[in-house]
Amino acid sequence: MKGFDLMAILLNPEFSRMLVHGVKMTFIIFAGSWLLAMSLGITLLAIRMLPGRIADALVEAYVAYHRNVPTLVQLMLWYFGVSSLLPERLQVWLSDQNGEAIFAVIALGLCQAAYFSEDHRSGLRAVPKGQWEAARALGHSYLGAMTYILLPQAVRNAMPALVNHTVSLFKNSSLAMAIGVTELTHAVKEVENQSFRAFETYLIATVFYLVCSLLLMWLGYYFERRSRMAGAL
Repeated sequence: MKGFDLMAILLNPEFSRMLVHGVKMTFIIFAGSWLLAMSLGITLLAIRMLPGRIADALVEAYVAYHRNVPTLVQLMLWYFGVSSLLPERLQVWLSDQNGEAIFAVIALGLCQAAYFSEDHRSGLRAVPKGQWEAARALGHSYLGAMTYILLPQAVRNAMPALVNHTVSLFKNSSLAMAIGVTELTHAVKEVENQSFRAFETYLIATVFYLVCSLLLMWLGYYFERRSRMAGAL
């Protein structure tokens, strides 16, 4: 029976290399999917605010799909389903360009965009209607009013929900291992298979996700407080 020896993992050059690579891939997937989710979430909100029921119904259907289908299933659909419909040359190119990570970013980003869109929508509802009327009275167009007056206030109101879903997205990046992405959870599994030290390897992953999640929550709280102070001026 092996005793606890964390250094047997951390001081092993091969294991350390695998873990560092896994951490890099985790941050790449998280950053890419977050940027996609945030930009698409704002776009979905803008579409939903347009007059007419068709645009609103389409966004509603998008949100309902991504909120009710498990994220893992969406990852599988993109990697095994959508990829098989692409032209063969594009499939080969994606295979050479770490296609697993690309599809993970797309799937996670599209899924999280539904949540970010609803967060922004809730934040926009909390903005007084007088702000919209004042913006139009000052001569702002719809796009100008949304960009410079309404959306900044909506983001400020939605900050707590956005932070929670950002942390959730970071943790969900571990699901990418299911389609072969060599992120941290995948690397930890490989290290455990080679070292036969399950507790030490999974402890490393646990501490990493805990520290990063707490850091994201602290950063969210910091920016929320700063935005509140700026809004009060």
